[in-house]
Amino acid sequence: MAITGIESLVYGVDDVASATRFFEDFGLPLKERSEILGHFVLNEGSSVVIRHREDPALPTTAMEGIGVREVVWGVDTPDALEALAASLAKSCDVRRDAEGTVRFHTSFGLAMGLRHFNRKPVVYAPDPVNAPGRINRLNQHRKWRERARPKVISHVVFAVPDYEAGYAFMRDELGFRLSDSQRGFGMYLRCDGSNNHHNLFLLNANAPFPDMDGKLRFHHANFGVEDIDEIMAGANHMVRKGWAHSHLGLGRHRIDSALFYYLPCPAGGEAEYGADADYVDDNWVPRDWQEPLFGFAHFVHNLPPFLQQPPAWNVRYMTEETPQVSGGKQ
Repeated sequence: MAITGIESLVYGVDDVASATRFFEDFGLPLKERSEILGHFVLNEGSSVVIRHREDPALPTTAMEGIGVREVVWGVDTPDALEALAASLAKSCDVRRDAEGTVRFHTSFGLAMGLRHFNRKPVVYAPDPVNAPGRINRLNQHRKWRERARPKVISHVVFAVPDYEAGYAFMRDELGFRLSDSQRGFGMYLRCDGSNNHHNLFLLNANAPFPDMDGKLRFHHANFGVEDIDEIMAGANHMVRKGWAHSHLGLGRHRIDSALFYYLPCPAGGEAEYGADADYVDDNWVPRDWQEPLFGFAHFVHNLPPFLQQPPAWNVRYMTEETPQVSGGKQ
C-alpha cells in the first residue's frame, strides 16, 4: 500500500475572494469560483480548495490562524485505502464521507484525509543549459514565459510544538519515511509512494526564530514548476498583479537542493514556487543536520541576518532511520 502525495489542500481563510484571486494569479487552474468557494485543479489532478475559516464544511482543528485546515493524501489503490483506514481506526477516530474519503485527526492536532487518487502524469521539458565549453543549446534561445503554471503540489509545512512525536505518528500510522532532520528545527517526511524529497515538513514551533510562537500553525505550501525561468516569470507576474514581494527572493535550499521563491499569501502563510529538488527512494539515507541553518540555504537573493555568517558543515548519516530498520509500516 502506498500514499503517493498530496491529493488536496483545503484552506480556511478570512477572505475567499482575495485568496482565490491570489492563487489564480499564482498560476493554478481555476475550476470553480463562488462567494463561498474557490476550487483549483492542477494538471496532476490534485486540488486546492478555498473556504471561509468559519465554513461548517471545514473540519475542526487545533491549528491557530488561517491556512491549510486539512491535508488529503492520495492513496494508490482502493485496497491500500481500506488497509490504511483499518489500521488508523485502532488509534484514531476515523470517519468516511459520502465520496469514501477517510478523515481523521493526527495525534498532533492536524485534520487529514485519505482518498483513492489516480495521479495523472505531468510532462516538463526543461531547456538544455549552456556553459563555457559545454554547448547544449546551439542556435536556439530558451523558452520565453509570461507567467508560471504549477502542475503539482510538492509539499506542505506546519509548525508543530512536538514535531518529533508528529514524525512518529506519520511514520507508524501512515508509513512516511524520514528524508532529513534539521536538529532542533524540523523533520522532512516523504510518503512511501513518492520520490519527492519531502511531502510534509514538520517545523519545530519552538525553534528560535521570530515567527515561531510555540503554537500549531500552517506555514507554507510548495507548488512545482519547471525551472528557474518559470519561478521568476511567476514572481514578476505576481508583483505586476499587486502582490507583495518575497522577503528572501530567489534561493536554493541545501537540504534538498531545491530552488525556492516564497510569496506572502492571503490564504495564510506563504505559497512557494519550487523547482529542481532532489528525488529519492528507499535507498536514500536520511541525514541529521546538526547545525540546522546549514541545511536552509545554499544561496538566497536577500540574505537574512541569521545567515550573515556562513554556517559550518556538520552532518551525520542516520542509517538507523532507513526504511529497512525503522519502525514504520512497510
